[in-house]
Amino acid sequence: MLPTSDDPDLRASIRRDQLESVRRSIQPAMLINALLGVASALVAFQAGSGRAGLAWFAVSSAVNLLRVGLCRASCPGLAAGEAMTLGQALEGARSVDRHLRLATLAALLSGIVWSLVPLLCDGYTSPETLFYLIVTCGITAGAVTHGMAFAAIPASFITPPLLTAAGCLAWAGGFDRVCLALTVLLYLAALLRSAVETERNFRRTSRLKNEATALARSRQEAHAAASALAEEMRRRATHDVLTGLNNRAGFALAAEERIQRPGPAPCLMLLDLDGFKSVNDVYGHTTGDRVLIEVARRLRRSLPPEALAARFGGDEFAVLYDPGTALPPADLAAALIRTVVEPIEGLDAGRLGISAGLCHAHGPDLTQMLSCADTALHAAKAAGHNRFRIFDESLRGRLEMRRDSERDLSHALAEGGIVVWFQPIFGEGGRAVAGLEALVRWHHPVHGWIPPGEIVSAAARAGLTESLLRVILEQVCAALQALRAGGAHHVRVAMNVSPREMVQIPVDEIVLERLRALGLPPSMLEIEITEETALDIEAVQGKLLALSRAGIGVALDDFGIGYSSLASLRQLRAGRVKIDRSLVTGLAESDDKRGLVQAVLGLGRALDLEVVAEGVETAEDLAVLRSLGCPFVQGYHLGRPVPAEQALHQALACRPDAA
Repeated sequence: MLPTSDDPDLRASIRRDQLESVRRSIQPAMLINALLGVASALVAFQAGSGRAGLAWFAVSSAVNLLRVGLCRASCPGLAAGEAMTLGQALEGARSVDRHLRLATLAALLSGIVWSLVPLLCDGYTSPETLFYLIVTCGITAGAVTHGMAFAAIPASFITPPLLTAAGCLAWAGGFDRVCLALTVLLYLAALLRSAVETERNFRRTSRLKNEATALARSRQEAHAAASALAEEMRRRATHDVLTGLNNRAGFALAAEERIQRPGPAPCLMLLDLDGFKSVNDVYGHTTGDRVLIEVARRLRRSLPPEALAARFGGDEFAVLYDPGTALPPADLAAALIRTVVEPIEGLDAGRLGISAGLCHAHGPDLTQMLSCADTALHAAKAAGHNRFRIFDESLRGRLEMRRDSERDLSHALAEGGIVVWFQPIFGEGGRAVAGLEALVRWHHPVHGWIPPGEIVSAAARAGLTESLLRVILEQVCAALQALRAGGAHHVRVAMNVSPREMVQIPVDEIVLERLRALGLPPSMLEIEITEETALDIEAVQGKLLALSRAGIGVALDDFGIGYSSLASLRQLRAGRVKIDRSLVTGLAESDDKRGLVQAVLGLGRALDLEVVAEGVETAEDLAVLRSLGCPFVQGYHLGRPVPAEQALHQALACRPDAA
């Protein structure tokens, strides 16, 4: 804010300027004062008044020394600066006023000394009168000329000698002396007016100077504040507020520049925490934030100084570094994993882990490197917790498949390239077809058969989730119509829906609307979902409830591994569970698996749930399942996924009245 005329800081600055000017002007003035004093004493000595002249000169010299000493005395107010506190500033202003008052008093004493000049010339009646009048007028005029900053000082100095001179001349009498006395008084008035006017001009100039200085300082402060704000905004735009690491945008800016440098190939590493969702669920988000801060601290501690680290959001981090100046990529990844999995205070040991995907290549841009590292990261997580994977040629083929799948999926959906095959589910211990599981298939012109999971992921990335669901639903409904027309009402068709689809699109509305439009009974359809760590039960619970109330069955896939729980059975309103294939394959040779399968079968009987054992690959495993009383089985030993026409033929051939 700019100062105003009533601003105490501005007034204090003007007073400082006045005192500084007074100090600069008094010291040369004292030299002139002393020289004129010497001349006056010599004239008095010549006129026979040597003792009086010497005494007068001694007193004048003492006063002059006093004035010089005051000018050189320390004044805290002249050292005022921006770093001073309010109390120091007030004390400084008071010290300036005090020095100005003392300087005025000293000037008055000097003026009184010069008012004693009449003692040296018999009251301005001796022959030396003209000399002393000229000296008095000269020294008073000089005082006003040099004392333009503070009128009180020259006024205090010139008033006593000139009044004394005018009084002595008037007392001596005579027309010419009286006129001279009046002239001296007129001269005094003119000098006083000049002193006041020069001080006014000085204060005006000082005010303008200080206002300009304040304006410049304000502009500097505003510029500094704007620069600081811009720097803070830049930092906030490029850094993660929670951890202090670069964010995705800041990482991209810095990484692009580093990647383009000539020299050894850089290494990009993507890291994703394992088990972080459970930390948030069990301990709360405050603890989750504390964990992220600690992980960031451990990364900074373990990385080479020149490495670039970032938090991409959530529990994902990124690192870019030059392997030539630090550990090889594999060694650094292993070291980071060891560092992160060290126990964190307040967490169960082993709850938190980290997986890493690495891309060590020269030439591709950041986007390509991120895509490669992300592919490696997914491969590392698929292999288990606390693992890393370096992007290689085998993963390159997978990445190219992902890119091409995302690019070509919309064309495949429009041109009928996405088809549904069906795998039979057998009842009566594997003797009769009790249901069909719809499985999406896509034969890509370059990559061949695309895995179903990759088809779903490509649809999500391309924003085609709902389109894919409608294509699959249409073919499932065609199968339902064929089964109903063939009298196979007992065969239920299971349609896989991923948790991501359940969250993103209104699956319940789409399915029920299509069944009503075709007049198909909901009881012939089953929605099969996979319970994953990413499944938000609350988000899908309402949709599954609507499907269940309409008569559509709900099945929980991959039961017995991961996060399977009794709570999920209740909340998801499941009427069927599918024992994960990892518990079924090799069942005949494993007592542990036999015990787990028996436990799931017992749970199904207790909760009135249908149980399907999937992944039956051998006759031995099938025999064990029959001995355990498993009602439904599925697997390659019994029937592989086949096109719709072939699957429907098999299902219709096994209907109760087919014989």
